[in-house]
Amino acid sequence: MARIDVIPDDAWDGALGELYPRVVDPVYGRVDNILAAHSLNPRGMAAHQALYESAMAGTKTLRKVEREIIALVVSVHNDCHY
Repeated sequence: MARIDVIPDDAWDGALGELYPRVVDPVYGRVDNILAAHSLNPRGMAAHQALYESAMAGTKTLRKVEREIIALVVSVHNDCHY
């Protein structure tokens, strides 16, 4: 298993601290691993989050839940484990 160094959530400050409210899961109160992997590069994290937000709000013909289901099916098809 690969191991990626990350900055713990409670040590985020500066640019990383400013991103925290955008990336923390409000239900679980933590940052998902896929985003935490960007903690050493806040600009990369901001870009990743902006892409996600655009994809999830990018069309009026699909509800958010439908876009999430599409993302899940694509991930399963591509053998993604997250």
